[in-house]
Amino acid sequence: MSISSSLNAGVAGLAANATRLATISDNIANSGTYGYKRASTDFESFVISNSANTGTYTAGGVRASTTRMIDEQGPLISTSNATDIAVADGGFLPVTTEVSLDGNMGDQPLMMTTTGSFHTDADGILKTSSGLVLLGWPAEADGSIATYARDTMTGLEPVVINSNQTAGDPTTKINLGVNLPAEGATTALPASVEYFGNLGTSEALDITFTPDLVTPNSWTMTITDSASGGAIIGEYDLVFDDTRGAGGTLSTVTPTVNNPVSATYDSGAGTLALTVAGGPIEMTIGKPGDTNGLTQLSDGFAPTSITKDGSPVGNLTSVEIDDGGYITATYDTGFTRVIYQIPLVDVPNPNGLTSLGNQTYQVSPDSGSFFLWDAGDGPTGTIEGFAREGSATDVAAELTDLIQTQRAYSSNAKVIQTVDEMLQETTNIKR
Repeated sequence: MSISSSLNAGVAGLAANATRLATISDNIANSGTYGYKRASTDFESFVISNSANTGTYTAGGVRASTTRMIDEQGPLISTSNATDIAVADGGFLPVTTEVSLDGNMGDQPLMMTTTGSFHTDADGILKTSSGLVLLGWPAEADGSIATYARDTMTGLEPVVINSNQTAGDPTTKINLGVNLPAEGATTALPASVEYFGNLGTSEALDITFTPDLVTPNSWTMTITDSASGGAIIGEYDLVFDDTRGAGGTLSTVTPTVNNPVSATYDSGAGTLALTVAGGPIEMTIGKPGDTNGLTQLSDGFAPTSITKDGSPVGNLTSVEIDDGGYITATYDTGFTRVIYQIPLVDVPNPNGLTSLGNQTYQVSPDSGSFFLWDAGDGPTGTIEGFAREGSATDVAAELTDLIQTQRAYSSNAKVIQTVDEMLQETTNIKR
């Protein structure tokens, strides 16, 4: 009966608009929640087939479906905490719950979020106040990131930053700029260059320049290593140019019979390949004709430019995350090192993800399988430190929807009231 279907349609309208009201209220309540993704309600008509030309119509009503608009991004808000993290322009941060840390990471379901305010706990684990732990790939000792599978959580680890962490930075390159006297030198001239070993210890390369009293503009350079007990790690005959165009610069560098076979001179780069007790060091002395390396000018013996990399053992002072997802630790000696890389998670259909509490999501059959990208690659955006993602709720738009929903709800209630009055009239016919 059409009048009965009208009553059912009115009831369905009340239920549908009540659902829409629930999403609107949820959106407005979370207008200040970081990383909140608004919920949207869509109405779909429910049509009941009627026989043609019967003169009757049966109302099917309406049904509501809700969707979490996870692919919508809220505004980025600047903060003062280096480990406040937000994703800009697509992708999710991989996280897990604090209670799942005791298990195998490969067996845990992947959780993801778009923003979080992470702080270290008593064990140095980077997590939010709600217990979400940030996951990343650990760096090797030299700061490089190994190759990991991109379609599994295996390899991801909780990011751990210990405030009392120490690290050393071994010396691997030295630039030696020394001027030798062009006249008057009759004895060996010593020089010493400090370098830092693999354990952060201070070592020295002792360098002796001995003039050839027979051949003009010729010297023998002997290099010994304090960490190797004073053993010779390099010895070379140096000949300097005395022509007008290149006077005072290196002309030739020739290894002596005392020179180790591995300690070669690269004339194209102007470098010596030296091996100290802790490993190889590249020393730059200059190419032939180069005024920035070893020179022989005037009658003074002096270092002109001696620089090196590396540093002694230092204590961690701060960490920062760049837009590529690399977490860099800074030590009080001025040394910096990459300690983790945070990948970004992508799925084919972000709106199909299963929504959980604390603005977290999980993969579902509707979302498709996940893939881990380097930030900025593929469909993913960048990672922003010192930032949080604000709520995606537009309060003005929600209030407009609230007015429309209220009117629609009242209209459906009026339909039910009218049907009730019509049924009452039908009942009165019998009287």
